[in-house]
Amino acid sequence: QVQLVESGGDLVQPGGSLRLSCAASRSIFILSTTGWYRQAPGKQRELVAEISSGGNRNYADSVKGRFTISRDNAQNTVALQMNSLKPEDTAVYYCNARRQSGLASTAWDYWGQGTQVTVSA
Repeated sequence: QVQLVESGGDLVQPGGSLRLSCAASRSIFILSTTGWYRQAPGKQRELVAEISSGGNRNYADSVKGRFTISRDNAQNTVALQMNSLKPEDTAVYYCNARRQSGLASTAWDYWGQGTQVTVSA
């Protein structure tokens, strides 16, 4: 099985920074759209940031200018640098890697276990 292992979640004060990291057990990111989603209590899971296999990036309006997504294909990792954190950023953050294909064996949609980010004074 392909595992996505996340790390970096923590308790941080407003205005602080955190860097989340996600590592895949196999080299799939180079062929994937990889991204970060988050889910706050009582809320639906939402897209935070994603980067396509071609390097195109998309950000949620609520985080643009503060968060940066990056990918290292050589190490098969994806990171989310979070700056100027706000209490409303508090959520469980999930790593995702997906690929659409007409051939089932070359298509995937993997999720990490989630890592807790809490922004509070």
